[in-house]
Amino acid sequence: MLEEGETKEPAMNPFQKNDSKETLFLPVSTEEVLLQHTSIPKKQPPKICGSNYPLSIAFIVVNEFCERFSYYGMKAVLTLYFLYFLHWNEDTSTSVYHAFSSLCYFTPILGAAIADSWLGKYKTIIYLSLVYVLGHVIKSLGAIPILGGHMVHTVLSLVGLILIALGTGGIKPCVAAFGGDQFEEQHAEERTKYFSVFYLSINAGSLISTFITPMLRGDVQCFGEDCYALAFGVPGLLMVLALVVFAMGSKLYKKPPPEGNIVTQVIKCISFAISNRYKNRSGDISKRQHWLDWAAEKYPQQLIMDVKALTRVLFLYIPLPMFWALLDQQGSRWTLQATRMNGNLGLFVLQPDQMQVLNPFLVLIFIPLFDLVIYRLISKCGINFSSLRKMAVGMILACLAFAVAAAVEIKINEMASPRAGPQEVFLQVLNLADDEVKVKVLGDKNNSLLSESIKSFQKMSPYSKLHLKTKGQIFHFQLEYHNSSISTEHSVEEKNWYSLIIRESGKNISTMMVKNAENETMNGMTAVRFINSLHKKIHISLDEDTSLSIEEDYGVSEYRFVQGGEYPVVLCRTEDKNFSLDLGLLDSGAAYLFIITNRTSEGPQAWKMEDIPTNKMSILWQLPQYALVTAAEVMFSVTGLEFSYSQAPTSMKSVLQAAWLLTVAVGNIIVLVVAQFSGLVQWAEFILFSCLLLVVCLIFSIMGYYYVPVKSEDIQGAASNQISHTKGDAINLETKKTKF
Repeated sequence: MLEEGETKEPAMNPFQKNDSKETLFLPVSTEEVLLQHTSIPKKQPPKICGSNYPLSIAFIVVNEFCERFSYYGMKAVLTLYFLYFLHWNEDTSTSVYHAFSSLCYFTPILGAAIADSWLGKYKTIIYLSLVYVLGHVIKSLGAIPILGGHMVHTVLSLVGLILIALGTGGIKPCVAAFGGDQFEEQHAEERTKYFSVFYLSINAGSLISTFITPMLRGDVQCFGEDCYALAFGVPGLLMVLALVVFAMGSKLYKKPPPEGNIVTQVIKCISFAISNRYKNRSGDISKRQHWLDWAAEKYPQQLIMDVKALTRVLFLYIPLPMFWALLDQQGSRWTLQATRMNGNLGLFVLQPDQMQVLNPFLVLIFIPLFDLVIYRLISKCGINFSSLRKMAVGMILACLAFAVAAAVEIKINEMASPRAGPQEVFLQVLNLADDEVKVKVLGDKNNSLLSESIKSFQKMSPYSKLHLKTKGQIFHFQLEYHNSSISTEHSVEEKNWYSLIIRESGKNISTMMVKNAENETMNGMTAVRFINSLHKKIHISLDEDTSLSIEEDYGVSEYRFVQGGEYPVVLCRTEDKNFSLDLGLLDSGAAYLFIITNRTSEGPQAWKMEDIPTNKMSILWQLPQYALVTAAEVMFSVTGLEFSYSQAPTSMKSVLQAAWLLTVAVGNIIVLVVAQFSGLVQWAEFILFSCLLLVVCLIFSIMGYYYVPVKSEDIQGAASNQISHTKGDAINLETKKTKF
């Protein structure tokens, strides 16, 4: 534990996953650096196959793979869970999703403080992993439909998410750093390669989980619904495995003791400087050229110089949250957009939440592409593509990604079925009689709204929009059938879709009015319902977990949500025989009505109609926006941390970690606020975010233009001075002449 005013001088080895999801920095203590210069023999830990790689890192890498699978697998289906299982609206689902993401980036500060000041990295990982597992268990229980009501599910889900955020955020700053601790300092090259393997395990866990967990959700049915309990449970099991594997390597680990939290020292130094300055406002300030110089009475000069260098970098962090606000919407707004698109790719049906797999997949492609091809080509053209310029271009690419997302959203709206507005309804007529029927719809006794002749087993032309005089109204129907006239009436309410079904009743006909699903309530799901025109009750098995019974003589079933795809053989049975129905292809986002009839000698058949047309726009139209935002991420996130760490003193690396994670957290809060209070339609919200980031990019460019970078050799020289404990004046930092 560091006493107040004492400094520590860790040499840092930075490591990061190149997106907003992972930012990892690896501290190496001064004690380890100084051990290089001693000749004290130490017991060598077990190695992997005779190499210089400690055997203990194998347990850490497997642990990280399982933990990242656990986190991203759970998060991939989270938005749809809020929408479909908890039945929250899109804005609430988005807000809670980003509130959870924000909490995941606040808690690393707590985890780092616990590890550095109290328990050490190993115990912190163990204890917070137990909290992590508990969160997964509670979250999975909250997704079991038969366990309590809506309130129970909501409470369990929120408690589970809070515990998961504490667990994943708390161990985030510890695991990678703990892996770096396992290497001897003379094996720095092997340690660098280990970081690459560690990074690969992160991406592998993310890539596999974001593809598999949506399949567990959609392809498996639990209690007749999508199996969210399984989609959360499997990631929970992976977290249990992560904890077990990590604990198995306990005897092999080097476990450095807590060394004190430099973040706390920085905060205390800044606070004392501010308070001391205001206490001495009337004193002589001519000798104090910088506001941090007011901390000199209590803190060493070297710490003050390091904090000065740190604040220069932190000033550039101010605009960064807006970038994360756009990037992290891949799992919320973009997933919701995908629910309104057609995921049928021919060979298989792509689930809306599976589109998120594009991000880690493209990251693995873009990093070598940019480093080995694009950046080199730009350099050969004689262009000084500095780090800050790369970050600004990344911001512009993110703006373009959201502009493309807005264009896609507008096109989706154009191709979607219209919505019934105030004092409006949509009506279709289905003729199940044996002959043609003439239909006239009257708003009142004298006001004709619709007149059409409909042949047997034919529906009226597509839904007709009818206007009401009030929010609810009675429609009068006049039907002509076999030279006889029949009058009937049915009540309707505004903003709804209806089907008037004409059916045989002896030698006459009768009618029944059925309320249909609304387009805005489908959210990309596939729904089916049945009308049984037979004289026997029918039991239908749509799949292993979804079945329904329909009463005889024009019984109408409720809508059932099913997985999109081909249904050539659907098993049915009556009290005296079994048979099958061919439902054909069921596209995502559509609602189908099947009328079971027995009009031919081939036995019962299903007459298929669309209550709501399928999503016409392919989900592949999201590819350009994912490609743009991933390219933006690679240019912004990777470059940003490389630049930050090249500019910060050695002792300030862990503080930068905390600040970087905080920018991600603030970015998610921005999305939360906009989702709750903007009141904009979705395409306009995308444009808003794009324009906001464009303005922020301009501000960041101006800040970058006036920023004078520090040479890396100056920082290395400062670190050497700290380790050798030489005394003297503050480091004279020479600066590069080139600006942003």
